[in-house]
Amino acid sequence: MIGVTSEQPAAEEVPAGLAGAEPLAAGDEAPENNESVGTVILAGAANLAIAVAKLVAGLVSGSSAMLSEAAHSLADTITEIFLYVALVRGRQPADEEHPFGYGKESFVWAFIAALFTFVGGAGFSIYHGVVAIVNDEKSGEFLWSYVVLAISFVAEGTSFLRAQRQVAGESRRWGISRSRFLRLTPDTTVKAVYFEDSAALVGLVLAALGLALTEMTGNELWDGLASIAIGLLLFLVAAVLARSNASLLVGRSVPRRIHNQIAADIAGIPIVVAVPTLLTMQLGPGDILVAAKVDFDDDVSGGEIEAASDEAERRLRTRFPAIRYVFLDPTRGTAGRHHVDGGIE
Repeated sequence: MIGVTSEQPAAEEVPAGLAGAEPLAAGDEAPENNESVGTVILAGAANLAIAVAKLVAGLVSGSSAMLSEAAHSLADTITEIFLYVALVRGRQPADEEHPFGYGKESFVWAFIAALFTFVGGAGFSIYHGVVAIVNDEKSGEFLWSYVVLAISFVAEGTSFLRAQRQVAGESRRWGISRSRFLRLTPDTTVKAVYFEDSAALVGLVLAALGLALTEMTGNELWDGLASIAIGLLLFLVAAVLARSNASLLVGRSVPRRIHNQIAADIAGIPIVVAVPTLLTMQLGPGDILVAAKVDFDDDVSGGEIEAASDEAERRLRTRFPAIRYVFLDPTRGTAGRHHVDGGIE
């Protein structure tokens, strides 16, 4: 009788289900963006305090521009709440119902925040400005409005400087300009805070200009026009942010430079002949999916292809820790012909 000793090694267990989709341990995991959380919290606290001060000054002075600025700051405060929810909800781990994680929920809440800026801020400001011009509403005491505008400028400037430091640091890390970083980054929170704080500073200047012209000329038209200008500014910011978030929700690819580097890393595997198709998608602010059709050498074994696939994932995640999933499909291609110059430009 042939027996099997208890010392015989057991077969290696291969993870199944979601565990089998976990990234190989190469490179560091993408860190949680605590800096974005701090930026959002600071901006939200500043906007809430400023909204109350502007509302009081607007009611005392009767200025349409000040009331529009109060609506502007209130809209920004609620927007920051939405952005905070986006950060928290987007970090939930993947499960069987959402196997690719909840990263795209960040884009959903950021899109809602952009819509609220449009409806709550731009709509009110434009409407109130038109009403003020038609009804020729008279402004009262201007001093408190100027004081509040000055304090608001300092508070908004502090929040803006923090967002600017984060944008400058990230753009330097990627070796690109700030404007290009803001256009390409999937971090919707820092982008929203940066644009909203920029609009807030410009809005404060417009409100002060409207008040000064109204005080000098005695014509309420300037105050109403300032309110309308603030509303149009908010509309522009909301449109830019909504468009960016909609693109990410649909399933935007990575920037072209990253796309080409991914193609080069895969093509650099010794047994890879070509990478005829390379597809990427931003699953969330810090998660990227990579799917590629890869032509392997016809003379290699299946085991060698599996090892090469593991090596490709390790290379990609070492260079770009945000890459969460890598799927390679062995497909016949043309030697040396790789899918380059894809992705967003």
